[in-house]
Amino acid sequence: MTDADTALGLITIDLNAVAANYRHLAGIVGPGCRTAAVVKADAYGLGAVPVTHRLVDAGCRRFFVATPSEAIGLARAIADRRTPDSGIEIAVLDGVDGGSLPSFHAYGLIPVLSAPEQVRLWHEAGGGKPAILQLDSGMSRLGLSLAEIAPLAASGSFDGYAVDTVMSHLACADTPAHPMNESQRRNFDAGVAALPETIRRHAVLSLAASSGIFLGSGFHYGMVRPGAALWGLNPTPHTTNPMSQVVGIKAKIIQVLEIDAGRGVGYGAVYVAPGPRRIATVGVGYADGYPRAAGNRARAYIGDTRVKLVGRVSMDLTTFDVTGLPASAVGPGGLVELMGPHYGADDLARDSDTIGYEVLTRLSRRLHRSYLP
Repeated sequence: MTDADTALGLITIDLNAVAANYRHLAGIVGPGCRTAAVVKADAYGLGAVPVTHRLVDAGCRRFFVATPSEAIGLARAIADRRTPDSGIEIAVLDGVDGGSLPSFHAYGLIPVLSAPEQVRLWHEAGGGKPAILQLDSGMSRLGLSLAEIAPLAASGSFDGYAVDTVMSHLACADTPAHPMNESQRRNFDAGVAALPETIRRHAVLSLAASSGIFLGSGFHYGMVRPGAALWGLNPTPHTTNPMSQVVGIKAKIIQVLEIDAGRGVGYGAVYVAPGPRRIATVGVGYADGYPRAAGNRARAYIGDTRVKLVGRVSMDLTTFDVTGLPASAVGPGGLVELMGPHYGADDLARDSDTIGYEVLTRLSRRLHRSYLP
């Protein structure tokens, strides 16, 4: 008996699709632009270690995570691949502080320096190791402002280590016509121009993540940093998704009930059967990361037949109306496709008033993961 036999929720992650998505994005920017990969939050819930191994095979050499602890875990897990001549690098988006500084040296991590305090710390204790500078081009979240650059340069805080990359982050890249995209590009260029000449001459510039890649070559600079698009989320939400499907989720049916008109289903009886109905209860709920807000709205599939979620999503259970299916097609132990080719993460997110990023990152370890090579 395997974990898949006992699990009531099953995730499949197609690593070939991840690699295909990486190659597709790298093809868009071309050989003159480096394509990194953002694998923070355990590769958006899909498993940073197996995903990183597959992306290394596909040619990726720089990986971004959010926190030092994520970086340490990844560095340990891929130590056999990360030889001195492999070129594999791990960068930490949240930067460095005094407590994490020893780990950056021990594991060869690259900090993304976003605040004057981080810049000064790395200057004083960085030991000449490379770093990435992040500029605030208008998102007002992380990054050095234009006003902060000159004092840091005058104090010598950019000296003594190599600024490997200068980056920023777009706030509205998934809305191509938004004026903030061009505004941020201009601000980024102005921030780069204010940096010391030695940094401008040697550093790679990076502005675009997944959606930014599709804004055109003017946003590509020397490196792009896709994350969501690698996992099949739509980087162009106003058009057809150009990415391959990566994630599938199926749930096992526990019971099928015949109910009469007027019967409520689930907590709060927010769904009341308008006539005789057959209800399939599956063993996945919000404790598994399936959105509670999807109640009475989301859909799923049994084979090629669409079924509607009825009632509220509870902690461990969700209920679907399978009235239109023959009894022989639906029974205990059968599978309901909660996410897959018919209905992706972006679709479930739309029906849950959220975004695909949140749908993926909330998926629980209670769901059994299987990787397609």
